[in-house]
Amino acid sequence: MKRMMFLAILSVSVLATSAACAHGEKGQDVKVYAAAVVKAPLAAIAAEYENATGHKVIVVLDTAGATEQRFRADPEAALLITTAPLIQNAESRGALRDGTATLLGSTVAGVAVTPGLEKPDVSTPEKLKAALLAARRIAVSDPARGATVGAHFMKVIETLGVKDEVLRKIAFAPDGLETTRRVVAGEADFGVSQSSEIVQASRDAFAGPFPREFALATNFSLWHRDNISPVAADFAARLTSPAGRERFAAEGIIPPGTR
Repeated sequence: MKRMMFLAILSVSVLATSAACAHGEKGQDVKVYAAAVVKAPLAAIAAEYENATGHKVIVVLDTAGATEQRFRADPEAALLITTAPLIQNAESRGALRDGTATLLGSTVAGVAVTPGLEKPDVSTPEKLKAALLAARRIAVSDPARGATVGAHFMKVIETLGVKDEVLRKIAFAPDGLETTRRVVAGEADFGVSQSSEIVQASRDAFAGPFPREFALATNFSLWHRDNISPVAADFAARLTSPAGRERFAAEGIIPPGTR
């Protein structure tokens, strides 16, 4: 009789434990690889999710290109946030497969200056050229590490005919977060990055977008495999919910269909 009672109690305990895990009561990790452009809104949504569920969101930030590569190399990675073209390219060559991509929004390339300094007019190619020649130290995200704006900027200064002069002033940063940090801290008086990265670092640092002739709008998407865990799927749903999109919009990520 005692043995039967023990087995009954053990069965109830196992069932209760299984039910708790199925409902996500046991804390789980969700690992997210994301382009630095979404740092602020992603951190805020992750903190709210952790407080509400007890699960932990691990965020790894990098350039758009490095993010996609590191995500593919990590078997524990659950979610990827990077540029839509990078995701589409990886899907087309089979590097990303059996997954779903959802557009989060877009951002534009822009110019940052140290808060407190006079903001240059960069609204035309001629004025942008003058501002670049007047700048003493320029921070740019390293195109060799997959920086979207950094690669675009190299083409811009070549078109403007000031490549040699500008390169002498550039200190390449590992990503957009470091680019804007250097500008805000006064370590560089001029920088180029995604507008949302600039705004998230300091709204006073944003001098304006690139001129229309050099405009660069970049779409960012969320990608995940179709067989991710229920917890990861739940967090993904929060990112793309109306509340999640509002959070992204408040930090300079333009919602889909509004640009």
